[in-house]
Amino acid sequence: MSGRCILLDAGNTRLKWAVVEDGHWHATGRGDYSDWSALTAQLKADTRCFVASVASLEHERQLAALLEAAGLTPAWLRAEARFGDVKNTYSNPHQLGADRWMGLIAARQRIADEAVLVVSVGTAMTVDALSAEGTFLGGVIVPGVHLMQQALRQGTARIDEVAGAWQAFPNATAAAVQSGIVAALCGAIAQQHARLAEVAGMAPRCLLTGGDAEKVLSHLRIPAEHAPALVLEGIDCVARGTAAS
Repeated sequence: MSGRCILLDAGNTRLKWAVVEDGHWHATGRGDYSDWSALTAQLKADTRCFVASVASLEHERQLAALLEAAGLTPAWLRAEARFGDVKNTYSNPHQLGADRWMGLIAARQRIADEAVLVVSVGTAMTVDALSAEGTFLGGVIVPGVHLMQQALRQGTARIDEVAGAWQAFPNATAAAVQSGIVAALCGAIAQQHARLAEVAGMAPRCLLTGGDAEKVLSHLRIPAEHAPALVLEGIDCVARGTAAS
């Protein structure tokens, strides 16, 4: 893909981006929705723009206005029934989150002809199964680290906002909360990994992305690879495909 392109991954909490020039990544960045200055500095005329968003409508409106002010017309990407040999089996393909779809596309580009478990640990955690043939078999969604913390604080008494550290056998409430959250997230990943292994007939590869991926990565009992820019990689794949079509 020739020319300059900016890829935007608009999540629930943060915005991530990559600047691609003549097919090469030149800059990446991230920020929350309270400060757009770092992104604004990357917006230049004659730049193709591709967005995968699961952000709120308000944040999407703000982003659209920012891009319009810079003279950019973004392509708002969404999940489709198929991209290359990646097949979306959702009964309504468009209902699948754009970030999940981009993650699956990127996983297929990284690992062809093997089953892959694609895990994104963000505001929510998604655990998606991709067959060796490239078929998205389905996935689960569970609350992420901060949502679980919030639920415990709102739904129970005497759990405060003191941050706790993971312990194998916690002996304080804050540590018990943090360790329980890690255990729940790792358990969901391990269960889906076992299910995919049963279907695939062999242990699948596992890719972890998302802002809180490192909070669970070291506690997993299965081999896993950290792929922090996985969604952006998927957007890049689609942008290249769009440019070539």
